[in-house]
Amino acid sequence: MVLAHSLDFGQNTAAEVALQSGVALVDGSAAGRLELTGADCRQFLHNQTTNAIAALQPGQGCETVFVNSTARTLDLATVLCWGERLWVAVSPGQAGPLITWLDRYIFPMDRVTLTDLSESHTLFTLVGPQGAPLLNRCGIATLPSSAFAHCAVEIAGVPVQLMAGTGLDLPGYQLWVGSDRAATVWQALMAAGAVPLEATHWETLRIVQGRPAPGAELTEQYNPLEAGLWRAISFTKGCYIGQETIARLNTYQGVKQRLWQIPLSSPVAVGTAITQGGAKVGEITSVATMAGGAIALGYVKTKAGEAGSTVEVGDQVAKLQAAPYLSHAYYQPGAANPPQP
Repeated sequence: MVLAHSLDFGQNTAAEVALQSGVALVDGSAAGRLELTGADCRQFLHNQTTNAIAALQPGQGCETVFVNSTARTLDLATVLCWGERLWVAVSPGQAGPLITWLDRYIFPMDRVTLTDLSESHTLFTLVGPQGAPLLNRCGIATLPSSAFAHCAVEIAGVPVQLMAGTGLDLPGYQLWVGSDRAATVWQALMAAGAVPLEATHWETLRIVQGRPAPGAELTEQYNPLEAGLWRAISFTKGCYIGQETIARLNTYQGVKQRLWQIPLSSPVAVGTAITQGGAKVGEITSVATMAGGAIALGYVKTKAGEAGSTVEVGDQVAKLQAAPYLSHAYYQPGAANPPQP
């Protein structure tokens, strides 16, 4: 995993120090949380998203992408499996729209029930290299180790579902807890040494890591291959909504633009054109102010080059660089799926 060694909010806060050498605590209550239950729930979500949900066993999880029929992105989600029950963490504001969208594909004979858990459950994220020792201090001796593995634990007497992973390419854990007792868990994590991370700093961390977000990098203008979400796509599972388009783009290496990270000397507005030799080759989608400058995400046409290629953003000259969270690798039949970063 890539640590946040380059992260500098320019404030030298306790949360910045925690990201580097301790544990930062993120309140994810704004995120959406869905539950799918019933004998057909795994196959149903398998058929509606990009990853191999049907293959998940209880205690396992994965990331997957909701796409429409032309493979344009709706949202990036994390799935936790118990067999005939799935929990799905989605982006803020996406739970309602996704339930409405999924409900269109449930047929009378399907044994699937959709529930919005966004109000009844809260999601906390622990980010930093000392997450495991902190949870040990909370009385949890055995922790899930592989990515997206999860198990039931208790913190301060409160039932918690604990998952390995942070939603970024950084070490840590996510915790699902009932909203009515979330404050008790929060206080226990704080007492054990976690340091709260403000929402604005979490957004900066998202951009530094390169995780795409709805309304910015995940829109109906872009597909998940362009967004660098190859890690959340199965190329061997067969048909699903948008599968034909994704398979064709992969087979013929037809991705025409790619999401890049772009360090800048000063912030620019979202929507600023990215040019090369006077011609527009892309557009800025997210920007975060950093100490000494800014860092941006933006889609750039593949013909504009690879990592290290020079572009212009407004009156600034910048170079494209890969983001830690993103992956781009064409799948070849007979090979494993693109490696996880």
